[in-house]
Amino acid sequence: MNAHTPAAETLLDIRGLKKYFHVRKGLLHAVDDVSLTIPRGKTLGLVGESGCGKSTLGRVVIGLIEATAGEIFFNGEDMLKFGDEQRARFRTQAQIVFQDPFSSLNPRMSVHQLIAEPLLINSVCGSRKEVDAKVKELMDTVGLAERLVTSFPHELDGGRRQRIGVARALALNPEFIVLDEPVSALDVCIQAQILNLLGDLRKERGYTYLFISHNLSVVRYVSDEVAVMYLGQVVEKAANTTLFRKPLHPYTQALLSAVPVADPEAKKERIILEGDVPSPIEPAPGCRFAPRCIYRQERCTAENPVLSEREPGHFVSCHFAGALRERR
Repeated sequence: MNAHTPAAETLLDIRGLKKYFHVRKGLLHAVDDVSLTIPRGKTLGLVGESGCGKSTLGRVVIGLIEATAGEIFFNGEDMLKFGDEQRARFRTQAQIVFQDPFSSLNPRMSVHQLIAEPLLINSVCGSRKEVDAKVKELMDTVGLAERLVTSFPHELDGGRRQRIGVARALALNPEFIVLDEPVSALDVCIQAQILNLLGDLRKERGYTYLFISHNLSVVRYVSDEVAVMYLGQVVEKAANTTLFRKPLHPYTQALLSAVPVADPEAKKERIILEGDVPSPIEPAPGCRFAPRCIYRQERCTAENPVLSEREPGHFVSCHFAGALRERR
């Protein structure tokens, strides 16, 4: 079996997606044969260390980067085969919020201009009065005070800048939003505000999110399902509670062992990964985690494991996942 949800419930269905970049030393496998689904109205958390390909995956899915191979079905249609008209429609249905709210905003534009821009480009409003009313509505939705309407990005803090990014993403009333590390550049108090805002919007409007982050605590808070990426591939995917309670892949076990626990008396075994991350350029055959895995055997370096269902709804890419010692 593969990591797919029944079609009737699925908004986004990614099948065998690949994105390779030509670099001086060869072909860099940024995203390599990834298959995932996101049910309508749900949040899929995508986690992994820096350089694993999660942000590249998000940009390919949203259409900012062209895929090398694979299929991406959005509402049952393969967006990689869209014509100009279909692609224009898709861009109103799918949006992205970037990691750095300052670099993603034009510093020469005011808050009003930034939020109005997608409305004007897509001719959503018929008059200037309608644009002004819609901008005010969006500012109210994301919690931006009306007095900031003429402010510029450099005059605002990180939380308010990110609220502008969220308002721009909501302007066209999309079905699907990629959230690429949306709170990693913010302090903890502001992170909580943005996360609560995103959660409230999903409940009120039924948005579907792909939430990309390296922060497992944040992912645990916001996600219905979690997928773990390592060196361009998904190595584990399961429901939120299942993955955090019973990780089966040794890489996921190591990641979760590093998550801080609030109880100072709690005893938790820390799994320290040894060795270097292999190069994503022309990767060697076999499991990409094998050089750092304490359970590796000869088969691991010769045969690439397939993401398969080991328990109901729990998909793992490991030859020996079922026999591994459980760690919590």
